[in-house]
Amino acid sequence: MDAARLAEVLNRDEADARRVLDSFPGPPSEEAAALALHHGRPRLALAWGREPLTRAAARLRLGEIEEARRELAPLPDTARPALLRARAASLAGELEMEALAVHARLLARQEGDAGALVAAATLLGELYLPTDSRLSLRTLAEGLKVAELTGQEADAHLLAVLAHAQRALGAGPKAARTAEKALARAAPRSPARVLALLALGRSGEAEAEAQAGDLAPGWWQPFRR
Repeated sequence: MDAARLAEVLNRDEADARRVLDSFPGPPSEEAAALALHHGRPRLALAWGREPLTRAAARLRLGEIEEARRELAPLPDTARPALLRARAASLAGELEMEALAVHARLLARQEGDAGALVAAATLLGELYLPTDSRLSLRTLAEGLKVAELTGQEADAHLLAVLAHAQRALGAGPKAARTAEKALARAAPRSPARVLALLALGRSGEAEAEAQAGDLAPGWWQPFRR
Protein backbone atom coordinates (compact mmCIF):
# COMPACT_ATOMS: atom_id res chain seq x y z
CA MET A 1 0.00 0.00 0.00
CA ASP A 2 1.51 3.33 -1.00
CA ALA A 3 1.75 6.31 1.37
CA ALA A 4 -1.18 8.19 -0.14
CA ARG A 5 -3.49 5.17 0.15
CA LEU A 6 -2.29 4.46 3.68
CA ALA A 7 -2.92 8.07 4.71
CA GLU A 8 -6.46 7.86 3.36
CA VAL A 9 -7.11 4.68 5.35
CA LEU A 10 -5.62 6.14 8.52
CA ASN A 11 -8.05 9.03 8.33
CA ARG A 12 -10.99 6.67 8.69
CA ASP A 13 -12.44 5.50 11.98
CA GLU A 14 -9.65 3.55 13.72
CA ALA A 15 -11.60 0.27 13.84
CA ASP A 16 -12.34 0.57 10.12
CA ALA A 17 -8.68 1.39 9.43
CA ARG A 18 -7.61 -1.75 11.30
CA ARG A 19 -10.01 -3.91 9.29
CA VAL A 20 -8.72 -2.57 5.97
CA LEU A 21 -5.08 -2.85 6.94
CA ASP A 22 -5.46 -6.35 8.38
CA SER A 23 -6.62 -7.51 4.94
CA PHE A 24 -3.21 -6.75 3.41
CA PRO A 25 -0.54 -9.48 3.51
CA GLY A 26 2.65 -9.00 5.49
CA PRO A 27 3.44 -6.84 8.50
CA PRO A 28 3.28 -3.05 8.13
CA SER A 29 6.61 -1.30 7.64
CA GLU A 30 8.32 1.12 10.00
CA GLU A 31 7.33 3.84 7.53
CA ALA A 32 3.70 2.84 8.07
CA ALA A 33 4.14 3.13 11.84
CA ALA A 34 5.66 6.60 11.49
CA LEU A 35 2.84 7.65 9.16
CA ALA A 36 0.26 6.33 11.63
CA LEU A 37 1.81 8.49 14.35
CA HIS A 38 1.85 11.51 12.05
CA HIS A 39 -1.85 11.03 11.36
CA GLY A 40 -2.77 10.86 15.03
CA ARG A 41 -3.03 7.09 15.40
CA PRO A 42 -0.49 6.37 18.18
CA ARG A 43 -1.97 2.98 19.05
CA LEU A 44 -1.51 1.79 15.48
CA ALA A 45 2.04 3.17 15.53
CA LEU A 46 2.73 1.05 18.61
CA ALA A 47 1.11 -2.03 17.09
CA TRP A 48 3.24 -1.77 13.96
CA GLY A 49 6.48 -0.07 14.95
CA ARG A 50 9.62 -1.53 16.46
CA GLU A 51 11.81 1.56 16.16
CA PRO A 52 12.31 3.02 19.68
CA LEU A 53 11.93 6.68 18.75
CA THR A 54 8.60 6.06 17.01
CA ARG A 55 7.36 3.92 19.88
CA ALA A 56 8.46 6.44 22.52
CA ALA A 57 6.81 9.28 20.63
CA ALA A 58 3.59 7.26 20.34
CA ARG A 59 3.61 6.49 24.05
CA LEU A 60 4.07 10.16 24.87
CA ARG A 61 1.05 11.03 22.74
CA LEU A 62 -0.89 8.58 24.91
CA GLY A 63 0.58 10.00 28.12
CA GLU A 64 2.45 6.77 28.88
CA ILE A 65 5.47 8.56 30.30
CA GLU A 66 7.30 5.75 32.08
CA GLU A 67 6.74 3.37 29.18
CA ALA A 68 8.20 5.99 26.84
CA ARG A 69 11.24 6.34 29.09
CA ARG A 70 11.80 2.60 28.95
CA GLU A 71 11.77 2.78 25.15
CA LEU A 72 14.32 5.61 25.27
CA ALA A 73 16.60 4.12 27.92
CA PRO A 74 18.95 2.23 25.54
CA LEU A 75 19.32 5.19 23.16
CA PRO A 76 22.31 7.56 23.17
CA ASP A 77 22.22 11.17 24.30
CA THR A 78 21.64 12.62 20.86
CA ALA A 79 19.16 15.27 19.82
CA ARG A 80 16.07 13.23 19.05
CA PRO A 81 16.11 10.95 22.10
CA ALA A 82 16.99 13.99 24.25
CA LEU A 83 14.01 15.85 22.83
CA LEU A 84 11.63 13.03 23.72
CA ARG A 85 13.11 12.82 27.21
CA ALA A 86 12.44 16.55 27.60
CA ARG A 87 8.87 16.11 26.36
CA ALA A 88 8.37 13.29 28.88
CA ALA A 89 9.58 15.56 31.69
CA SER A 90 7.24 18.29 30.47
CA LEU A 91 4.24 15.98 30.45
CA ALA A 92 5.19 14.81 33.96
CA GLY A 93 5.56 18.43 35.14
CA GLU A 94 9.09 17.80 36.40
CA LEU A 95 11.41 20.61 37.49
CA GLU A 96 14.18 19.63 35.08
CA MET A 97 11.95 19.84 31.99
CA GLU A 98 13.34 23.21 30.88
CA ALA A 99 16.96 22.15 31.37
CA LEU A 100 16.34 18.98 29.38
CA ALA A 101 14.72 20.95 26.56
CA VAL A 102 17.65 23.40 26.48
CA HIS A 103 20.01 20.42 26.33
CA ALA A 104 18.05 18.91 23.43
CA ARG A 105 18.21 22.22 21.59
CA LEU A 106 21.99 22.39 22.08
CA LEU A 107 22.42 18.86 20.74
CA ALA A 108 20.23 19.66 17.74
CA ARG A 109 22.38 22.71 16.96
CA GLN A 110 25.58 20.69 17.30
CA GLU A 111 24.26 17.87 15.11
CA GLY A 112 22.76 20.17 12.49
CA ASP A 113 19.41 18.43 12.92
CA ALA A 114 16.94 21.03 11.67
CA GLY A 115 13.83 19.00 12.55
CA ALA A 116 14.97 18.41 16.11
CA LEU A 117 15.94 22.07 16.47
CA VAL A 118 12.47 23.20 15.42
CA ALA A 119 10.86 20.71 17.80
CA ALA A 120 13.12 21.83 20.67
CA ALA A 121 12.29 25.49 20.01
CA THR A 122 8.61 24.56 20.01
CA LEU A 123 8.83 22.74 23.32
CA LEU A 124 10.80 25.55 24.95
CA GLY A 125 8.26 28.04 23.58
CA GLU A 126 5.55 26.04 25.34
CA LEU A 127 7.49 25.91 28.60
CA TYR A 128 8.27 29.64 28.65
CA LEU A 129 4.78 30.74 27.67
CA PRO A 130 3.07 30.69 31.09
CA THR A 131 5.67 32.96 32.72
CA ASP A 132 7.39 34.92 29.93
CA SER A 133 5.45 35.34 26.68
CA ARG A 134 8.19 37.48 25.13
CA LEU A 135 10.86 34.87 25.78
CA SER A 136 8.50 32.27 24.33
CA LEU A 137 8.12 34.41 21.21
CA ARG A 138 11.89 34.87 20.81
CA THR A 139 12.48 31.15 21.28
CA LEU A 140 9.89 30.21 18.69
CA ALA A 141 11.47 32.70 16.28
CA GLU A 142 14.56 30.46 16.13
CA GLY A 143 12.39 27.66 14.82
CA LEU A 144 10.93 29.97 12.20
CA LYS A 145 14.44 30.99 11.17
CA VAL A 146 15.45 27.35 10.74
CA ALA A 147 12.50 26.80 8.40
CA GLU A 148 13.45 29.89 6.43
CA LEU A 149 17.10 28.85 6.10
CA THR A 150 16.23 25.30 5.01
CA GLY A 151 13.52 26.42 2.59
CA GLN A 152 10.78 24.58 4.47
CA GLU A 153 7.31 25.67 5.51
CA ALA A 154 7.08 26.67 9.15
CA ASP A 155 6.12 23.71 11.32
CA ALA A 156 2.43 23.52 12.22
CA HIS A 157 3.06 22.73 15.91
CA LEU A 158 5.45 25.67 16.23
CA LEU A 159 2.92 27.97 14.57
CA ALA A 160 0.16 26.80 16.90
CA VAL A 161 2.28 27.60 19.97
CA LEU A 162 3.29 30.90 18.39
CA ALA A 163 -0.38 31.84 18.03
CA HIS A 164 -0.84 31.37 21.77
CA ALA A 165 2.23 33.50 22.49
CA GLN A 166 0.97 36.25 20.19
CA ARG A 167 -2.42 36.20 21.84
CA ALA A 168 -0.82 36.40 25.30
CA LEU A 169 1.00 39.54 24.14
CA GLY A 170 -2.24 41.14 22.98
CA ALA A 171 -1.86 40.60 19.24
CA GLY A 172 -5.26 38.94 18.78
CA PRO A 173 -5.77 39.39 14.99
CA LYS A 174 -2.19 38.31 14.26
CA ALA A 175 -2.61 35.30 16.54
CA ALA A 176 -5.76 34.29 14.69
CA ARG A 177 -3.95 34.44 11.33
CA THR A 178 -1.08 32.37 12.70
CA ALA A 179 -3.49 29.82 14.15
CA GLU A 180 -5.35 29.52 10.84
CA LYS A 181 -2.04 28.87 9.08
CA ALA A 182 -1.17 26.22 11.67
CA LEU A 183 -4.57 24.61 11.28
CA ALA A 184 -4.19 24.42 7.50
CA ARG A 185 -0.85 22.61 7.86
CA ALA A 186 -1.61 20.38 10.85
CA ALA A 187 -2.18 16.67 10.49
CA PRO A 188 -5.51 15.26 11.74
CA ARG A 189 -5.69 14.53 15.47
CA SER A 190 -2.19 15.96 16.01
CA PRO A 191 -1.07 18.19 18.89
CA ALA A 192 -0.60 20.98 16.35
CA ARG A 193 -4.21 20.77 15.23
CA VAL A 194 -5.54 20.67 18.79
CA LEU A 195 -3.49 23.71 19.83
CA ALA A 196 -4.42 25.64 16.70
CA LEU A 197 -8.13 25.07 17.37
CA LEU A 198 -7.67 26.20 20.97
CA ALA A 199 -5.92 29.36 19.79
CA LEU A 200 -8.96 30.07 17.62
CA GLY A 201 -11.31 29.62 20.57
CA ARG A 202 -12.79 26.43 19.09
CA SER A 203 -12.39 24.39 22.27
CA GLY A 204 -15.11 21.86 21.50
CA GLU A 205 -13.49 20.91 18.20
CA ALA A 206 -10.08 20.83 19.87
CA GLU A 207 -11.29 18.42 22.52
CA ALA A 208 -12.87 16.18 19.90
CA GLU A 209 -9.60 16.09 17.93
CA ALA A 210 -7.65 15.27 21.09
CA GLN A 211 -10.04 12.46 21.95
CA ALA A 212 -9.92 11.06 18.41
CA GLY A 213 -6.11 11.05 18.49
CA ASP A 214 -5.84 9.60 22.02
CA LEU A 215 -3.86 12.73 22.90
CA ALA A 216 -3.04 12.94 26.60
CA PRO A 217 -4.36 16.02 28.42
CA GLY A 218 -0.87 17.27 29.25
CA TRP A 219 -0.33 18.15 25.60
CA TRP A 220 -3.22 20.58 25.37
CA GLN A 221 -5.05 21.37 28.59
CA PRO A 222 -2.50 24.00 29.68
CA PHE A 223 -3.47 25.97 26.55
CA ARG A 224 -7.18 26.15 27.32
CA ARG A 225 -8.44 29.69 27.80
